This record gives sequence, structure tokens and C-alpha cells, in this order.
Amino acid sequence: MRIAYLITVYDNPKHLQRLIRVLSSPSCAFFVHVDRKSNSSIFSNVNGKNVCFPQEKITVYWGDFSMIEAVLVLLRTAFADHRHFDRFVLLSGTDFPLQPAKYIENFFKHNSGAEFMNKVRMPSEAAGKPISRLTTYRIRPGKNRTLNGIRRILTKVYSIIKKRDYQFYLRDLIPYGGTTWWAITRNACEYILEFINKESQIIKFFKNVYIPEESFFQTILGNSPFKSNILRNLTYADWSAGGRNPALLTEKHIEFFKSNPSITIKDVYGAGELLFARKFSDKTQNLTKQLERLIREKEDQLTT
Repeated sequence: MRIAYLITVYDNPKHLQRLIRVLSSPSCAFFVHVDRKSNSSIFSNVNGKNVCFPQEKITVYWGDFSMIEAVLVLLRTAFADHRHFDRFVLLSGTDFPLQPAKYIENFFKHNSGAEFMNKVRMPSEAAGKPISRLTTYRIRPGKNRTLNGIRRILTKVYSIIKKRDYQFYLRDLIPYGGTTWWAITRNACEYILEFINKESQIIKFFKNVYIPEESFFQTILGNSPFKSNILRNLTYADWSAGGRNPALLTEKHIEFFKSNPSITIKDVYGAGELLFARKFSDKTQNLTKQLERLIREKEDQLTT
């Protein structure tokens, strides 16, 4: 089982280095996209034969199509790699595994045909995926703050005057929403890349969608032959505090992980095991050290 880990980052180089070290095995490689707004030199110590930083860099803005563009840089680079990866796992630079690398590889072997991606039909009040994400026209941000302010005003005015007819663009596609992070097979990856090359009108539509990374890939695979193989995603996050970002993980989360050899969840996206957790940072190295020790203990158990 050859795994390509696709990682988007903009800070926390020390945590990224630890993440790569813990997940590393002869069967995997890491493809890392550094936000163009970031100082890429802070990642100079993150290296290795199994680490690739694509030369193409995207300036990524929160909730914008630029996130999808960055993911596609990683996806295309990894898919074209001569090692012919079987599984493509999208992570953020604040993630960390909950299980040893060998356990994760065996998990994907035993679930070789599954696509791990949170997906619900939109609109979904339970999942917080209103149809307004598609019907509201979002003007894309830029570098100039004054222009960004004007863009926000124009977006509000446009939205009041006219709602987007998403069905005109999507045609017979059913819109689906979910969360950003996923783990898909090579065949599903190939389907996505071919879809993007053919469906320029749909791609153009998603460029002005709010947080499109939570509906773009879900809509493509949700209307594909892979739909019946889609299971919930594999990443733990604590959204209990509300807001647009999950909480930083704390000591209480580590204690929870220690007391549960395997983490399973059941929610609006279905039931399943979780293999990764977010989010951590360079400031929480004491927590990731504890989690790394726990992973090493599990690793020893696998070999005895």
C-alpha cells in the first residue's frame, strides 16, 4: 500500500517535521504545499528523500477557491509521481496521527476500495451546510485591503439583488457538502482530475463559492461511480467551542486518546474509526510528544 500524504501548510514547521517523522515508512511520501504568503525558508529543515515541495505555490485565502488550487497542485504532483501511489491522504500541517504508520497502512489495505470523505446532501442543517453557500456569489479576495473591502460590499449588494442559480451550472449534479480533509483511492483521484479537465463551467462556478473545499470534491465524487464507496473521513477535530476553526487540542484530548486504543465516532457523516487529529501547533510540542510516545507503544504492540 503506497500512500501519498498531501499536506497544506503556512506555519508550524517544527510540528510538520514531527508529523512527517512519525508517519514516515518505506511505502509513503509527503507532498507539501507552502502558502505563497508564508516565508518558505522556515521549512528548510523539513527534508528527506520522501518529502517533496512542489515549485508551484498558490496564495491561499481562507474560504476561497485558492485552497482547492493548492490541493490540486499536490494531487497532480503526487498522481504523476513514478511511485504510482494507491492512496492519497489530504492533511493540514496541524494534523497528527493517532495510530502508527504500519497500522494506518494496514487500515487502508483492509479498506482498499473505500473513499473516506465526509459528505451530506446540501442543504443540511445538521451538518451546517446551507444552500446559501452555493447561491451566494463570493467575490474572490486579493492582496489590496481597500479592494478587498470593496469586494465585500459588492458581494453583499450582488447577493441581495440576485441569488445564483447553482442548478444552471451544476446541471444534473446533486450538490454535496462535507469537511476539507479526505483520503481517496488512485481511481477516485484520476476521476477527479479528468472531471476538472472536462467540466470548465462547473469549475468556474465553484471559484465564487463560499468555502468551496467543503463542497467541491464532495460534489464531484458524490455524483460519480464512487458514491457508494464513500465513508466518513478519518480526522478528529473538536468543534465544541463553535467558530469557523476547530479548537487547539489540549491535555484533556491527549488523555482521551490514551484511554481509547482506537477512536471511533458517529455523527451526521456516519460512523467510523479516526486515524488523525487536529489541530496542533509548534506551541503544543509537549502534547505531540506525549501522543508520539503513545504511538510508539502501539507500534511495539504491533511487532510483538
